[in-house]
Amino acid sequence: GTFSESTSNSPQGVAIMNNIIYVQDTENHLIRKIDLEAEMVSTVAGIGIQGTDKEGGAEGEQQPISSPWDVVFGTSGSEVQRDDILWIAMAGTHQIWALLLDSGRLPKKNELKKGTCLRFAGSGNEENRNNAYPHKAGFAQPSGLSVASEDPWSCLFVADSESSTVRTVSLKDGAVKHLVGGERDPMDLFAFGDVDGVGINAKLQHPLGVTWDKKRNLVYVADSYNHKIKVVDPKTKTCTTLAGTGDASNVISSSFTQSTFNEPGGLCIGENGQLLYVADTNNHQIKVMDLETKMISVLPLFTSENTVVDGPFPEEKQKTLPRLPKSAPAVKLSPVAASPGQTLQFKLRLDLPSGAKLTEGAPSCWFLTAEGNEWLLQGQIPSGEIESISNQPTISLQIPGDCVSLEAVISVSVFLYYCSADSSACMMKGILFSQPLQISATQQGCIAPVELQYVF
Repeated sequence: GTFSESTSNSPQGVAIMNNIIYVQDTENHLIRKIDLEAEMVSTVAGIGIQGTDKEGGAEGEQQPISSPWDVVFGTSGSEVQRDDILWIAMAGTHQIWALLLDSGRLPKKNELKKGTCLRFAGSGNEENRNNAYPHKAGFAQPSGLSVASEDPWSCLFVADSESSTVRTVSLKDGAVKHLVGGERDPMDLFAFGDVDGVGINAKLQHPLGVTWDKKRNLVYVADSYNHKIKVVDPKTKTCTTLAGTGDASNVISSSFTQSTFNEPGGLCIGENGQLLYVADTNNHQIKVMDLETKMISVLPLFTSENTVVDGPFPEEKQKTLPRLPKSAPAVKLSPVAASPGQTLQFKLRLDLPSGAKLTEGAPSCWFLTAEGNEWLLQGQIPSGEIESISNQPTISLQIPGDCVSLEAVISVSVFLYYCSADSSACMMKGILFSQPLQISATQQGCIAPVELQYVF
């Protein structure tokens, strides 16, 4: 619709050309096109519901997609060199996808028609797996993309956040290769840290953004959880700290290395290669790094009082259930007998490692689900936050008066973000509790609260 009518939900990456902006509307699972001249917003990919398809191939507006996170322009194998592809970091299915803006050809693909949206690299398994065959490679929530179309590079650089790596995807044959960070074991997604070094000896922590400096042949990385900007030489695989002390704060100094950031999430380099723009997420600023004078400043933002770039904010915003890690334990509880109208209470009793504390500002939370028996959740509070490990919430569920089924399973998913005692490592842990219910018309006695206990 028009600028004043359209809405989005957690928009992330953008790609701009002339008067057109393509936006990853992440939590709506859409890719949107903003026409600045017509002042209209339209959808070019996605159906508005999170998809599970890991192949694709349908026309954009009929193709379900999952949590698109970043986007860059690219060129297909057509005879005319032009930006006719959108490369997409599809974080939800751990893959790299392509959307054809015109008819063209991908590496090792037949001619594809305009509007086709499909997988380019990644099996869909959450892994840190490099492979000469793009469909056998594995990513873990790819979140940042940048393209180096010129030889000898001819690749996409990928900030693969959950594996804490930067990877490359060849634009000639789709081969996925390691650049820096991570570990050799493709199943090890916990090889994170803050170490300058070469290749696998360098360590990052949840990088979210990358950008290619074609003037200097360097890659800049937003090393988000280390609160730093790092620079990588793709020829030598050397990774060093460019800016940031590692403290999550907001210090603007005359020196790159004395300035600080707070979870920087996005990067963009200016056309002449002098200025590097940083989305300093938790400081709510765009910072400008002058790569020649080594000075940092804050980009001033000016908006007209009459400017409307998004529609009305929805009154109730439905939270999206995060994906549980593969390593998350699943606890099956003993069945509970209940009758319509009764209230069942779940008391969270979770313990962290000694000295660990919840990460301030991170969304530790719980969710109720009832797959196949969604009627149980009508009118209920389906999710909530966990603000303190010493004062954990009690979750209430009232059995509806009209029951569709006499047997059901309620699932309680819990996500905890916490840091070690010395804050040297921060992580997310998840757990799934499954509670079978046996519903009887016969009035039951008082139901004892169910304690959801686990020690991480």
